[in-house]
Amino acid sequence: QVQLVESGGGLVQAGGSLRLSCAASGRATGTYNKGWFRQAPGKEREFVAAVTWNGANTYYADSVKGRFTISRDKAKNTVYLQMNSLKVEDTAVYYCAAGPATDVLGSSSHQYNRWGQGTQVTVSS
Repeated sequence: QVQLVESGGGLVQAGGSLRLSCAASGRATGTYNKGWFRQAPGKEREFVAAVTWNGANTYYADSVKGRFTISRDKAKNTVYLQMNSLKVEDTAVYYCAAGPATDVLGSSSHQYNRWGQGTQVTVSS
């Protein structure tokens, strides 16, 4: 089964940028859909972005459209989340997730069955 490890989180000033990475290992890593979720203190985990197994389709939460970009590398073993124009409300622990390969992406965490440990993103004003 696929294993996921996030990196790239940190402290950044509002308006700045960060790029998160999610490295995957295991069998058939390129055949999984990948997603990013985040969870702020006292809040439910929420969907951020997703990409299909072949990189053909992407899907974004309305709150991050135009600011965040999800992508996969050529080997399909790493997924990235480029975050620009960061806001204080983007502060959260960010998790990458993997789920069954389909052509339709969903925003529900129940559509993903493998999760990384998370990486902290803190945006200061």
